[in-house]
Amino acid sequence: MANNSVALIEDREERPLPEAANAAVSLHEVPAAAPPPSPALRYWWLRAIYILSGMMFFITQGMGLNIVNANLYQLQGQFSATLAEVVWLSAAYMAPYATLSIALFKVRIQFGLRFFAQCSILVFVVASGLNLFVDDLHSALVVRFLSGCAAAPLSSLGFLYVLEAFPVEKKLNQGLSIALMGTLLAAPIARMVSPDLLQIGGWDALYMLELGLALAVLPAIYLLPLTPPPRMQVIERLDILSYGLLACGMGALAVFLTLGRFYWWTETWWLGLFLAAAIGFLTLLTVIELHRDNPMLDLRWIFTYDNMHMAVVLLVFRAVASEQSSTTVSFLQQMGMQNDQERVLWAIVLAASVIGALFCAVLMSSRFTETAHVLALIFIAIGAFLDSGASNLTRPEQMYLSQGLIAFGAAMFLPPVMSKGFAAAIGRGYPYLVNFIAIFLFTQITGSMLTTAVLGSFVTIREKFHSSALVESIMLSRPEVALRVSQLASAYKKVLPDTTLLNAEGLSTLSAQVTKEAYVLAYTDTFLLISMVAAASAVFLVLHLGWKRARALVSERDVAAAIPSQN
Repeated sequence: MANNSVALIEDREERPLPEAANAAVSLHEVPAAAPPPSPALRYWWLRAIYILSGMMFFITQGMGLNIVNANLYQLQGQFSATLAEVVWLSAAYMAPYATLSIALFKVRIQFGLRFFAQCSILVFVVASGLNLFVDDLHSALVVRFLSGCAAAPLSSLGFLYVLEAFPVEKKLNQGLSIALMGTLLAAPIARMVSPDLLQIGGWDALYMLELGLALAVLPAIYLLPLTPPPRMQVIERLDILSYGLLACGMGALAVFLTLGRFYWWTETWWLGLFLAAAIGFLTLLTVIELHRDNPMLDLRWIFTYDNMHMAVVLLVFRAVASEQSSTTVSFLQQMGMQNDQERVLWAIVLAASVIGALFCAVLMSSRFTETAHVLALIFIAIGAFLDSGASNLTRPEQMYLSQGLIAFGAAMFLPPVMSKGFAAAIGRGYPYLVNFIAIFLFTQITGSMLTTAVLGSFVTIREKFHSSALVESIMLSRPEVALRVSQLASAYKKVLPDTTLLNAEGLSTLSAQVTKEAYVLAYTDTFLLISMVAAASAVFLVLHLGWKRARALVSERDVAAAIPSQN
């Protein structure tokens, strides 16, 4: 068996096209047909190794992003910076990461999958190692930008390794469900392991883990080759200009969306410059691409009804799924909770994500694919509604059920949409895969930043509203308010003998409590809003599915009625 497995691996080494096809093949001359299917791996243990390797690629890539996002408050002390300054680390990472996968897709087709994989992992190892030489915020920003560039190929490799383990007929159902599950693992794992790493060695310990993961997946590239697609000449000179405009536009938009709610949208002049630059670059890109015979992005196809419908569905998913990824996290931080107090919560989220993905894989293997969407939205709506009853006494223990439901639902949402989109793109040919990737990246990466920014701003606005309403009722002339101030001030009697200072300290403490209560009310409003959006989306989806089913029944009846008349 060992010899057979070695032979199998050797047979899968990347080979050039046959002699008759050695000449460069233009991507746009290839007929709109699906790529040749790869043979399924022969042994179950080899398939398991490929799936585990894919999961490791997802975790390695995701840890680089989520380790910083999970420790923004802790890294303030590391770099002696404010929260708004530390958030620049996330912006620097997301600016190149948001678009680089589009360019790398063409690079992979033109220069070969194996060459692409080997270069990608080596660049990521180098970028991870550079984190260990960071000693201030400015150097950290440069390294984070390089890390965002280096991490973009890893998620693609994760998808390729997982899908490699499945036969053709299962790649877009079971394979895609398992692959998308991999994208959900890094965030909870990062929050579970971060506290101990920070205690051991701060920033260096966090990125020593990333470097270790990069070195761990390095052998997979050389020992587990992937089935290579045919090489094709797909990169044109004008693609370089188009991608440069896309990268600059989306990068500026990423900075604007990431930093806007921290510096506030209308209070900082340079945020407007980033937004104006994003609009200018993307407008110029649109003008160029619409007048190309072979555009990098086929905007006319991207903006068709079916694709726009899919984009709206994906944006709705990002909006409701951000209840867990950003709103819940911010709420617990506002309540004074740290990552080490939330480990059980994130362990439950991790387990629920895995179970949800496996359940979705079962549904997608049957005729109940659309059921996964409905169930996902229902679970998210119920979980967010449970969270809307939170108070200032809510702790992670009270959110186990709600967050488990949301994680379960989030894991079930993406695979059916992705499967349908992939099938439509592959059916039209390789060029349309680039366009589908553009839609997916915009809705998932840029959409994630957009929904996080919108919900974070909504929390801030609602906090100001509730704070104003609460402060209006606080007057020292009211006996209950005076009594509360006196009770709060009594804790400082031994150190503040002056009555005026004592009352001022009592008022300051009461003000802090009012602000905290205003934030609680703001977050409960946000949870309720997300629940309402998810519930409304579920209702519209059920109506849409019912309408499609009714049309199908009418068509079947018309066909059945036409057959006797023809006879």
